[in-house]
Amino acid sequence: MTSGSPTTAEKLNADVPWDAFDPDEYIKRNYLEIQPVDRAILTRVRDHFSDHFARYGGRGGSGIDVGAGPNLYPALAMLPWSGRITLLERSEQNLAYLRGQLSGYDANWDQFWEVLKSGGHGKGAAYTGLGADPRARFRDVVEPLPGSLFDLCGKKPAWDLGTMFFVAESITTSLEEFRQGVGCFMNALKPGAPFAAAFMEHSEGYSVGAQEFPARDIDDKEVRTVLGPYVEADMNVVCLDNPKELVRHGYTGMILACGRRRKK
Repeated sequence: MTSGSPTTAEKLNADVPWDAFDPDEYIKRNYLEIQPVDRAILTRVRDHFSDHFARYGGRGGSGIDVGAGPNLYPALAMLPWSGRITLLERSEQNLAYLRGQLSGYDANWDQFWEVLKSGGHGKGAAYTGLGADPRARFRDVVEPLPGSLFDLCGKKPAWDLGTMFFVAESITTSLEEFRQGVGCFMNALKPGAPFAAAFMEHSEGYSVGAQEFPARDIDDKEVRTVLGPYVEADMNVVCLDNPKELVRHGYTGMILACGRRRKK
C-alpha cells in the first residue's frame, strides 16, 4: 500500500469497532507475565527519561500516554516525572479497565515496576523514591480521558512528556493515517519534551479474542522518516527482535524511538 487516497483494501481508523476491544483478553495474552521485549523497552525508556531529567530538569510537568489501551507500563514509566498523567483512550471497554485500575492496579503490573526500579547508576532512583508500592501515587496523578489520537491534531502543544506505544501503526492500514497519527502525537508535546514511542515492525493486523483489528506494515526506516521533522537530532531508534513472544500477522519485532520534541 502507498500513501494517498484510501483504496478499497484499506481499513481506516474510523471503520474499526474499538468498543469491541476486549482488555481482559489482551492482558491475558500480553501482560500477565512480562515479556523480554517489554523488559527491554522499559529499561530503555526508564534510562531515557532519567537521563533527560537529570540533564534538563523540568520534573513535575504533565504527561500523556496516547492510545493507552489496557497497558499501564507507559504511565508507570512517567510516574516519577509527572504531576498529572493523561491516559488518552478511545475504547469504552479500555477506559473502564483503566478507571478500575486507579483505586489499586492489579498485581501483574508489579513486575513492570520492578524493572523501572532496578536501574543502575542512578537510573532507577526516581522510581525507587516512590516506594515499593506506587499505587497511591498512580491514583493521585493518573486520569483516563476519552479521546482519539487524531483529536490532538491542530491543538496547541500541552504536555511536557509523552508516550505512544503500539498505536499509530495498530489502528489503520493506511500509511497516510499512520503518518498523520504520529504527527498528531508529536504536535501535542511542548518543545523540548522527552518522548518514547514504540511500534510493531511489519504487523499486518491482529486479533483480540474473536475481533480482528487492522495494522499498517512499517519498518524502522519509516519510523525515522515520519519522526524526523519533529525531533531533535539525538533521537535514538532501536529494533528489538522478538517474533516468538507476540504473534501478529507479519510481525517481526518492535521498534522503539526515544528522543525530544524539536524546539524550533
